[in-house]
Amino acid sequence: ADKIVASPFAVLGSIGVISDVPNFFNRLQREGIEFQTITAGKYKRTVTPTKKISNEDLKKSKEDVEGILRLFKTFVHTNRPQLEIDEVATGETWFGTDALDRGLCDEIATADDILGQYVDAGYDVFDVKYDPEPVLGPGLLTALPIGQSNGNGGLVKGLVSYAVRSIAPAAKEAIEEEVRKISMEQGGGDVTQRYMMKDPSNAVERIRAQD
Repeated sequence: ADKIVASPFAVLGSIGVISDVPNFFNRLQREGIEFQTITAGKYKRTVTPTKKISNEDLKKSKEDVEGILRLFKTFVHTNRPQLEIDEVATGETWFGTDALDRGLCDEIATADDILGQYVDAGYDVFDVKYDPEPVLGPGLLTALPIGQSNGNGGLVKGLVSYAVRSIAPAAKEAIEEEVRKISMEQGGGDVTQRYMMKDPSNAVERIRAQD
């Protein structure tokens, strides 16, 4: 992200790595249960729940975790080079203002604050939700709960459900057509051209609102 905005009570940080594995070896031994693991490679299994863990196992596991942390720190610092990465890559977390002081974000504001700024600047702000059309089965009969009584929904409920699913796409198309007409009457041209544009950088084909 080019700019990170966090709310006052957002929790940022947690740049660290953890490996937490319970161990049942002593309990298995008391119960007379012997667990056999067949591996190929000296370090294929180090810290596991069922074996007696040696100091060598712990050392190798620690080395693995440290290696993951180095990758994590490199990724964060590459994408946010202004960070003093060794000061924030401690596994700690900070609330908004403290995180801002450490360079983990660029601004403190709520989502409502940001949306309000766009409205004040003249943008048209939309609340977009993904509402996929229900998928109808291979035939009408798949929508009908055959064999059930009308008291539990039965045939009537199935018919109503089928009718709603059939009408919904047509209603959606009619609403979209009406929106396009209103936009044209207001001199805005095509509604998609008026409110949306592709990010000039073409980064992952993001889309942003534009007046």
